[in-house]
Amino acid sequence: MIFVTGGTGMLGSNLLALLVESAEVVALKRVGSNIKLVENLFSRRFVEPQNYLKKIHWVEGDILDSYFLEQNIETDAEVYHCAAFVSFQKKDAKKVREINVEGTKNIVNICLQNKIRKLCYVSSIAALGRVDSESETSEKDYRNSSKGSSVYSASKYEAEMEVWRGIAEGLNAVIVNPSVIHGADWNKGSAEMITTVYNGLKFFTKGTNGYVDVADVAKAMLVLMKSEINAERFILSSENITYYSLFSSIAKNLGVAEPAYYASPFLSSIAWRLLALISYITDKEPIITKETAKSANAFYKYSSQKMMERTGFKFMPIEESIKKYCQQFLEDKQSSISK
Repeated sequence: MIFVTGGTGMLGSNLLALLVESAEVVALKRVGSNIKLVENLFSRRFVEPQNYLKKIHWVEGDILDSYFLEQNIETDAEVYHCAAFVSFQKKDAKKVREINVEGTKNIVNICLQNKIRKLCYVSSIAALGRVDSESETSEKDYRNSSKGSSVYSASKYEAEMEVWRGIAEGLNAVIVNPSVIHGADWNKGSAEMITTVYNGLKFFTKGTNGYVDVADVAKAMLVLMKSEINAERFILSSENITYYSLFSSIAKNLGVAEPAYYASPFLSSIAWRLLALISYITDKEPIITKETAKSANAFYKYSSQKMMERTGFKFMPIEESIKKYCQQFLEDKQSSISK
């Protein structure tokens, strides 16, 4: 049995597309959530998508419900835990911690109780320690605590600690720490950058971050689950590039103007404060927060050397990933116009 959480999301849908090529899958989705992202991806990927969609057995439930998990995760199952709540808003702190930490704790406990075969947990680079700007962060860079971190970063750190606790108690598990995942969910998460640039992004920062194609993350998870590797974590990141390079490449592939104005750390600090005030008045979430403004001006670099050396895995160049999703974005735009 294969059990997947977070199957309706960008990473989960890509993972399901790989899994159904050779097996049937039980996938968890929340009550009321839709599978449109999965259906769209399968339509692009398969000649007869319905034949593969039928291999997914959806179950409606919640990772906060231990009884539900106990009834649906069978002995000797392979479990892929992708579900998470991503938010950098302080008002979401309780929900972020419940889903990311308590939900992961429940998954780990049931996996131990039901004696599953193996667990792959999707953590994040946000759970790692930070090194100086001249060096690349590796799997050896642990941080001391979640103090001073964003709500999301703290939750992923604490959730990862639950998995390590499970490993100490005998759980066969691997952890992946993806950098910023690049994919095709135009109005959510990192993929929203394509929409933002298309709509006329004017500003750029000089920060640096790691990026990885969503398909590579899904493939790497399968590689690790099929291996004998246990009780280890792996950074998944294709390249470290500047935000200016990222935005310029997206703009070039979309055929729109590149961002022309430099948003310094000082200007960024003014922007997030102003947007926080507007958010308070309008009750709409700001597109820039204190945490994202800080991150956009920071120099973060990550190394996937361990993954490549241990498994022979090769990552897609990020320029190729950008070109692929920009083309898909334009096709979707044209399709929506012609309807």
